[in-house]
Amino acid sequence: MKVISTNLGKPTTIIWNGKEEQTGIFKNPTDTPITLLKEDVDNDIVIDRKHHGGINKACYLYASEQYEYWKELYPNLDWNWGMFGENITIKGLDESKIRIGDIYKIGTTLVQITQPREPCYKLGIRFQDQKILKQYIDHNFPGTYVKVLETGSVSTGDKMTLVTQSKNTLTINQYYEFLFAKVKDKKTIELILTNDALPDYKKERAKKYLK
Repeated sequence: MKVISTNLGKPTTIIWNGKEEQTGIFKNPTDTPITLLKEDVDNDIVIDRKHHGGINKACYLYASEQYEYWKELYPNLDWNWGMFGENITIKGLDESKIRIGDIYKIGTTLVQITQPREPCYKLGIRFQDQKILKQYIDHNFPGTYVKVLETGSVSTGDKMTLVTQSKNTLTINQYYEFLFAKVKDKKTIELILTNDALPDYKKERAKKYLK
């Protein structure tokens, strides 16, 4: 896998339900390396700390291969890397193969896969159409958040190399499908509850489906 683009955002004012608020989803490519910190990316903007940033969502990765699919659906947008709010656009990122708990080297950083991105209304604002939320869920390639185990820098052209594969086989796609499935698969629940890299609150939510 390879870094195609590193992207940073600035505060952008939007209108939602008649009220002004700010978002950091509007990200653009940067010509300089970015620095991954323990809870966010240096010089990036995180407005809603409840849902973004933090230990388990320090940095967001998205696959460059998915762009063509979305360009066909939204051809009139001004396209560039970072459209999905990702800090790092990766060539070869495959959510059906990447396991939650996998550890990767990217640039001089060491990161661990933690969870898929779950879309909210701000993605709809970015794409000027709230229909993208259902489309994004149905498409099932959500990208992934990572925990930063070792801080460092990432530059365009850097490789993303697997260091340690998780023994727990729960993939990003498998967990993402579980989140939105009407009928919850019991085997997937067991993988969720025994996955050390998945945040505890995610496990607690899954437990209720065992009843």
